[in-house]
Amino acid sequence: MALERLAEDLWCVAAPHPYFGMRIGARMTVVRLPSGKLWLHSPVPIDDELGARIDALGRVAHLVCPNVFHHVYAKAAQARWPSATTHAPAALRTKRKDLRIDADLVDGKIGAWEGVLDGHTIRGSIICETVFLHEPSRSLITSDVTENFTHCDHLFTRLFLVLGGVYKEVGWSKLLRWAYKDHAAARASIDELLTRDFDRVVLAHGDVIERGGRDAIRHTFTFL
Repeated sequence: MALERLAEDLWCVAAPHPYFGMRIGARMTVVRLPSGKLWLHSPVPIDDELGARIDALGRVAHLVCPNVFHHVYAKAAQARWPSATTHAPAALRTKRKDLRIDADLVDGKIGAWEGVLDGHTIRGSIICETVFLHEPSRSLITSDVTENFTHCDHLFTRLFLVLGGVYKEVGWSKLLRWAYKDHAAARASIDELLTRDFDRVVLAHGDVIERGGRDAIRHTFTFL
């Protein structure tokens, strides 16, 4: 797996990730904070080679499970970097009682992240996701707020994407919109997010959106 540089102090790693027979993939984002410490968002499987490349960038100080679904590889990351602080939504404490969670994700700037990352929780959804704006690069870091599958070689996965209306179309699957239980609360969260200054969207499933990220998020949530 390659460590891809997206901008100054911002990298990502795309990794295979099966889900109910589909090959949806996953993506981890790495941010180097002004102090030189590293912040890892949504860890993927990390072997010794990738771990060494990450360690060469700085000391891993923070591990982030951004929602109640992106936690599968967090425990292995904790074992690799036991001194790192793990951040997660409070709801994950019930789902993963075996996972050490040191701090709950909350809205607003978090001092430990040195003023370069601004967290924003999307309300009204069972996903319980907090997204993060990396202000120096104008990048929105997210896992499940939108998807961007520009291609897919796996037939079953491609059929699922087509049925959901998200194959070669940025958006959130029609088959998964039930996850947004409170449309008014979610709409208010998205509207607030759209006031922020970002262009790139780093997401878990599909390709990074390098330009026009705010328009992509606006288009994703026309169903609300």
